[in-house]
Amino acid sequence: MKRKKAFRFFGRNIELFTLSLPAVIYIFIMAYIPMFGVVIAFKNYKYDKGILGSDWVGFKNFEFLFTSETAFRITRNTVLYNLGYMLLTTIAALTVAILLNEIAKKWLKIYQTSLILPFFLSWVVMSYITQAFLDHENGFINSLLASAGMEKISWYFESQYWPYILNIVHLWKAIGFSAMVYYAGILGIDGELYEAARIDGAKRMQMVTNITIPQLTPLIIILLILSIGNMFRGDFGLHFFIPNNIGATYSTTDIIDTYIYRALSELADVSMASAVGLYQSFVGFVLVVSANLIVRRINEDNSLF
Repeated sequence: MKRKKAFRFFGRNIELFTLSLPAVIYIFIMAYIPMFGVVIAFKNYKYDKGILGSDWVGFKNFEFLFTSETAFRITRNTVLYNLGYMLLTTIAALTVAILLNEIAKKWLKIYQTSLILPFFLSWVVMSYITQAFLDHENGFINSLLASAGMEKISWYFESQYWPYILNIVHLWKAIGFSAMVYYAGILGIDGELYEAARIDGAKRMQMVTNITIPQLTPLIIILLILSIGNMFRGDFGLHFFIPNNIGATYSTTDIIDTYIYRALSELADVSMASAVGLYQSFVGFVLVVSANLIVRRINEDNSLF
């Protein structure tokens, strides 16, 4: 009986399933087939022996991360940066989406294009743009400081500034796409709710707080749950290219991904890299399930699954 219902459901939605087929194939090839390689994390992988022929070493590959002197620092930086990116981007993107809904339609495409353009730029390009602002000799900010009679700042050799710089750069790149997602959610809200609020004399801010945000709450929660899953997996491009991989800033810019990259470039240990990747994925899975469980206990309708 259940099988017949499943076939009927598939038949009624054959067009949607067909449209999703390329994405399903992509996920299967890029995410599910490589899962066999997880065993490398528990082996002393040798190219001449292959995956199955390499010797088992248990959890020895995980010792590299947990016994290193910088383990606490890179873990702290990874978690705190991702938490900051998640909260800051959510608040800023939601605000921008609400503002986009208030502007005239003739200017909407201009603002949308301007906001989302940085999202399509690579981190290499973003690093050059950032350097144009922060360069010690000819950077825009140091030129302003010099013209104001203040001392120039060696941004790339002063670690205390980078938590602010990285959050600003990430927000600059990510806010456009996130704002478009929330704006699409706003467009899906029933217009009759706003009409009824206007008849009752509600002001725009009251409609935002009592209609827009409550209607977007399920979308906000789902995106936050998905973001929590990546909290233990840092953005390598952001933390490697933007600070230019300069050792003076490692204390505040180094994350698990950049640290492992530098270790791999010297040791070329594939097994160790697989162990760290498995560790990050496992923690991300636990965080997603835990966050969804908490949301489900509060409001089952807003949970992801």
